[in-house]
Amino acid sequence: MAHIRSRKHSKPVHLLALLAASVPAAGMAQTTTTLPTVTVKEAAEVPYKADKSANDKITAPLVDTPKTIQIIKKEVLEEQGAVTLMEALRNTPGITMQMGENGNTSAGDTFQLRGFSLNQNTFVDGIRDLGSVTRDTFNLEQVEIVKGAAGAETGRGAASGYLNLISKQAHLGDESSVSGTIGTASRKRATIDLNKQLSETSAFRVNGMVQDSGVDGRDYVENTGQGLGLSYVTGLNTPTRLHLYSQHIRQKNVPDGGIPSIGFEGFYNANATIRAGAKVDRENYYGSVNDREKISADMFTAKIEHDLGQGTTVRNITRFGKNHNERVLTGINAINGTAAPAVITNPATWEISRSRQRVDRENTILANQTSMNTEFSAGGMQHSLATGVEIMRETYKDRSFATTGLTIPAANLYNPNPYQAMGVPFASGVEDHRSVSTLGLYVFDTAKLNEQWSLNGGLRLDRYKLRTRAFTATGLSDLDDSRSLVSWSIGSVYKPAENGSIYASYATSSTPPGTDAPLSTAVANINNPALDPQKTNTVELGTKWELLNKRLNVAAAVFRTVNDNQTSYDAISNTTQQFGKTQVQGIELSAVGQITNFWQLTAGLAKTSTKQIDQFSSTATTDSVRWSPDLTFTLWNSYQLDKWTFGLGARYTSEQKRVITAATNLATQNVPNIPSSWVADAMVGYQFNDKVSVRLNIYNLFDKEYLSVLNNGGSRLALGAPRSAAVTANIKF
Repeated sequence: MAHIRSRKHSKPVHLLALLAASVPAAGMAQTTTTLPTVTVKEAAEVPYKADKSANDKITAPLVDTPKTIQIIKKEVLEEQGAVTLMEALRNTPGITMQMGENGNTSAGDTFQLRGFSLNQNTFVDGIRDLGSVTRDTFNLEQVEIVKGAAGAETGRGAASGYLNLISKQAHLGDESSVSGTIGTASRKRATIDLNKQLSETSAFRVNGMVQDSGVDGRDYVENTGQGLGLSYVTGLNTPTRLHLYSQHIRQKNVPDGGIPSIGFEGFYNANATIRAGAKVDRENYYGSVNDREKISADMFTAKIEHDLGQGTTVRNITRFGKNHNERVLTGINAINGTAAPAVITNPATWEISRSRQRVDRENTILANQTSMNTEFSAGGMQHSLATGVEIMRETYKDRSFATTGLTIPAANLYNPNPYQAMGVPFASGVEDHRSVSTLGLYVFDTAKLNEQWSLNGGLRLDRYKLRTRAFTATGLSDLDDSRSLVSWSIGSVYKPAENGSIYASYATSSTPPGTDAPLSTAVANINNPALDPQKTNTVELGTKWELLNKRLNVAAAVFRTVNDNQTSYDAISNTTQQFGKTQVQGIELSAVGQITNFWQLTAGLAKTSTKQIDQFSSTATTDSVRWSPDLTFTLWNSYQLDKWTFGLGARYTSEQKRVITAATNLATQNVPNIPSSWVADAMVGYQFNDKVSVRLNIYNLFDKEYLSVLNNGGSRLALGAPRSAAVTANIKF
């Protein structure tokens, strides 16, 4: 058999060699022939490609699962130098980032997928994750993106899919590495990954991160943080295994309120002189040196699993998590070029008004899942079954703040002074306390009818109770809402060949009021408990293939998602009607894996169209979905040439509409959209020996200026980072 040369990566290969050696060893045990010892130094691998999800609810290999699932492995993240979840998600099409309104820009990971928000739809190892935290990749094995309505897997929400972050876990074998990064904008970062085998069945792992960095293209903005991931496992290679692991994040940042949109395409101001004004410098900082963002996030998990035999495993996992976010941020508002001291004929005197924002939010979650995976034959079919029960309680605590009597000076538009004295918003005495208690039951099954046909289905029943208590100076407002939700999915898979599949699927989800904000009795509030849950369904047709000796996965899917029971407020009748629908449909293509022994690739393209249908409004009609580009494309590939590795990537995002009201005169709408953009990145790495390597990453290779995010009013934006670079050294020991 011809020798297949594999790529050299930072991960040691002695465990793969041990696995490869064990296969022939099992066969030798059946004979009396004594063969010489064979040392296998290296095994072939496909670093970018995953064959199966780490989610126990997904009961078939990816090629036989009737839905779009993308897995971004740590090898891709390491080559790209991606350190945040937002940077990791640049590898999947269809996801866009958002900017918080009213100055609340630094609100953690905020993005939407296929036209719907992903807020509250991020999971860690299958359990919902809470809190406005900018998530780091230092403790991640891989990121899984499941697209399409997914209520059967997640419970409430997940109208267009969800994210599942897979934590690094202790394993047998000693493996240790450290890395250090320096780069532009005073970027400094170090990570450590230590795995120690304690016995034949137990191991301990420590992952750590420390970072102190500025932000390319921005003055005064800083991202500082530390992270620690701990994992202990005992019972490896035995029927009963116990996993104890935790993660701890501390962040201390200087947040960024963005820059004014004056001078950008589509900018509008009633005063023609201001309307013709020049752009501000992208480095301008309109906040205060006293702005701050402090985040703490702790998560503790215990999992025990036991093999009953004959393909049956039961497990129980308990999770407690607590996040706290305290932030003071200066936002920017209207431009003034007429009132004193500004002089309309002298742009150097123009000012921009500012607001002062403060957030103090605490989230906790306590969850317990008991589940079973089993395989059996029944009714002439081979079944892969997953079933479980989930009990969960989530709490949210928000304090409100006031600025009455505070001095918040305007800033010079073109020469802001971050050292101007500004007061800090003070507690108003108003607090919102929310809780969600959930009991969920679920079952998933892949039933194989024969070698060509299989059925895949899932069902989840949820009973939940939402409660909002608003403490004010005048008393207590107490609202609650208890409901039952049923979500399900069904799919059929046909395999014309052993390495390919053609499928059709249908899935649903429900998003009740109060999912993402406090309950309210206000007639125009979408979180009014008198309203029904929004209903979402996705139809998908697709095909998946494993090519080039199963080293490359390619997939194509067409889909349509319809969100029903949306809320529309009629200003004339002063009533809220659940009459609206949002429809998102499109096609998605992907390729992940190995083209040759030395060439790795991950690429994706999503072409979508969005529209609002069945609206009820006597004032305005919308014709699309905000921040939903028609076309997104992402590519990353790398090539190994002896000890060198070269990487090149590109991302394209078409125009994203801000103004979606039909028949609107865009000339008066103040930056009505985010223009399309191309961004390219590059990497070159050198492997000195088995222990030491170095990597240079260059971001925005051609130094393109592009608009990254825009606020809902069009007056404030953030630009994508200019050309920047980072050098990373990796050492194994």
